[in-house]
Amino acid sequence: MRLYLKPGACSLSSRIVLTELGATFDAEQVDTQAGLTETDADYRRVNPKGYVPALELDDGTVLTENPAILQFLADTHPAAALAPPVAILERARLQEWLNFTASELHKAFSPYFRGHPLDATEGQQAADRLARRVGDVAHGLADGRSFILGNAFTVADAYLFVVLNWSHAIGFDLTRWPRVGAYVARIAERPSVREALRAEGLLAGEAAA
Repeated sequence: MRLYLKPGACSLSSRIVLTELGATFDAEQVDTQAGLTETDADYRRVNPKGYVPALELDDGTVLTENPAILQFLADTHPAAALAPPVAILERARLQEWLNFTASELHKAFSPYFRGHPLDATEGQQAADRLARRVGDVAHGLADGRSFILGNAFTVADAYLFVVLNWSHAIGFDLTRWPRVGAYVARIAERPSVREALRAEGLLAGEAAA
């Protein structure tokens, strides 16, 4: 398999899951603005949408969209138990959190990554929207659970962690939501997460592998 990624982007969650599974894969960085991979290949020939991640399977099939990739990896490695089985409520809960992370939380961070400073009004609107979405996560963790579905790490945690972790990059303080801050810190200590962060040069004081 080959994972096309951009360091620190949402593709990091796919890398975390592949690492968690102990899967053998190649990682190829993408310059999404230039539309080129690190080997100067035309990335749009891999993914015409132009963004990451994309997962190229061993037979050449390409899968795009982060939630789809995460679900596929979980379903093709059932022994790892990174997703609940089909036809039970917890499976729907997994989809609920994957969809929320992709469509609401991820989107709430978007204004901070548009390449230009936000004016005062834009900044306040963006901060208010992000606070509401982080509050939704806090509500999901309100019963003291260790992971977003309960007591077991799933692909939803990989995605949720990566997006919440962007708060450090933009200077968004999570101390208002202590359970969310503790959740991010807890996931960050998971061996697969540390390995993936290290590989992308995102561990302070540690060079990329």
